[in-house]
Amino acid sequence: MTPAPLDTAKPGEFVVVLVTAPSAETAANLATALVTEKLVACVNIVPGLRSIYAWGGKVCDEQEVLCLLKTRRTLFAAVRERVTELHPYQVPEIIALPLVDGSVPYLTWLRDETRAP
Repeated sequence: MTPAPLDTAKPGEFVVVLVTAPSAETAANLATALVTEKLVACVNIVPGLRSIYAWGGKVCDEQEVLCLLKTRRTLFAAVRERVTELHPYQVPEIIALPLVDGSVPYLTWLRDETRAP
């Protein structure tokens, strides 16, 4: 077995960030800004999300879209700050999940398409 090159991207260097948005248009605007600024390599926008949550002392039932952002772990603070600036919600969902594993070519692409921290 040939050892991996030293510059191979490792799964632990990356996170998947979940962000909900009120519409596909809002999500696309967020995604375009984040990808253009190289804060994330990719955003998947998943329509048809129904969110039930507590807010302002009542239970809300809203239609939303889910954004799956892929980025470097070291860029999470900058992603969180930028999403907060651009997002219409007073308290947007911005949570990061660690990437446990992934294909080396994809992880290398992800690293190459995001700016160095």
